[in-house]
Amino acid sequence: MSEDRTLLFIYGTLKTGASNHAVLADQEFIAAVNTIPGSRLYVVADYPGVVKDPTDKHGVQGELWSVDNDALARLDAFEGLPEKLYRRDRVTLASPHESTVVETYYYLRTTRGRRPIISGNWPTDGRLVP
Repeated sequence: MSEDRTLLFIYGTLKTGASNHAVLADQEFIAAVNTIPGSRLYVVADYPGVVKDPTDKHGVQGELWSVDNDALARLDAFEGLPEKLYRRDRVTLASPHESTVVETYYYLRTTRGRRPIISGNWPTDGRLVP
């Protein structure tokens, strides 16, 4: 990966076909991927948030994208980094991408009272089965 591109793991409303995909659509899709266990997906509002959780046994399903610096700045603002809603940090993907340096957006607010998504998959239509 060149220095002017970042690999991002996307897991929610930015995924292909989801409500906010247009924010990222001009970038390069690499593959459908999963994280290793240790990250849990929660329903935050009409969007999800991922937090590190050592008790998680499933990981999170999503997409791997290569984004340029302009898109990264746009995504950081979209994800609320200045407001400390999310932070961008490294995440480990499952095989065959386990040695690839990848970042994702971790949710920074409390998940108390929030519904976990045990499957680790945020549906692209945003409709969660109860």
